[in-house]
Amino acid sequence: MSARGRYGHGLVLGKFYPPHAGHHHLVRTAQDQCERLTVLVCAASVESVPLADRVAWMREEHPRADVVGAVDDVPVDLHDPAVWEAHMAIFRAAVGRPVDAVFTSEEYGTELARRFGAEEVLVDPARSLFPVSGTAVRADPAGCWEFLGPAVRAALTRRVVVLGAESTGTTTLSRELAAHYRRRGGVWAKTGWVAEYGRQYSEEKLAAARAVDPAASWEHMTFASREFPVIARRQDENEDRAARLGSPVLFCDTDSFATGIWHERYAGGRNREVEAIAARTRRDLYLLTDHEGVPFEDDGLREGPELRPWMTARFRRELARTGRRFLVVGGDRRARLEQAVAAVDGLLAEGRHFTAPLPERR
Repeated sequence: MSARGRYGHGLVLGKFYPPHAGHHHLVRTAQDQCERLTVLVCAASVESVPLADRVAWMREEHPRADVVGAVDDVPVDLHDPAVWEAHMAIFRAAVGRPVDAVFTSEEYGTELARRFGAEEVLVDPARSLFPVSGTAVRADPAGCWEFLGPAVRAALTRRVVVLGAESTGTTTLSRELAAHYRRRGGVWAKTGWVAEYGRQYSEEKLAAARAVDPAASWEHMTFASREFPVIARRQDENEDRAARLGSPVLFCDTDSFATGIWHERYAGGRNREVEAIAARTRRDLYLLTDHEGVPFEDDGLREGPELRPWMTARFRRELARTGRRFLVVGGDRRARLEQAVAAVDGLLAEGRHFTAPLPERR
């Protein structure tokens, strides 16, 4: 112990594959008892969640801790001294200084502490406070959703985007999908919906023009290419914020990928910056609303129905070209919702695939 009655340097070590509430309780308990705490994230190359992501997630949850990462491709064998030493070489290099206390909930904590020349501090080894494990999260993220932090939820949320030409029901369908899954209750009650930021941007642009000239109308509006990256970034920011707060599925009325198509429509050609923005975020399913059978409604921000066939075809071609998973939904409002729910249920039934960690002999 330090003179202040606390450990000078504590260590928490784990795979955090992915991190959950039990991990965070362990770190916070250690933080309260240490002047300085190192959290060592060890990831094997075979694992499907990158080390950098896990380090970032832990840093977000524990900004006062020194979170470091290391690649550890040595299989676990608690009975083999040579294997222990191979692990310890990695651990010591990553931690870089003496350790006074090792905080753990694992059976190997005693030997780990001994090899660091530190005191072992056991924290809820029975997992009674947070009955969850990395294995359980990997097997059923939705079933463990309450134990996951915002950053992990954002990474694991299934993102469904509804997109289409003007006046084809994207807002209606995306809203109805979110409401449908909220009615399932439980973890699904917080299912989120993300509005189309481009529409808000357009409304504000038109309002600003009318503040100068009350006679300004939508036909007078022009869009510069530089405006579309602004829209795309804000769309993604809103989406990510919603994914951190919601259920295992999120519904979006358009996205930054669609912004690229709208750039073609209003500014001509592609915009590389918009495409780069869209490439940063993974979406799991696109639902393309067909214009056929949907009456055109002029809400003051639309120019006419004649461009809808071109827009539908352009969305479809670009979705196929870029290898995105998509479904064209058609028919009346009820039929579209039924088609969409069936597609989303199929997506959710697939679960999340995590590669198995290295084998462990305990």
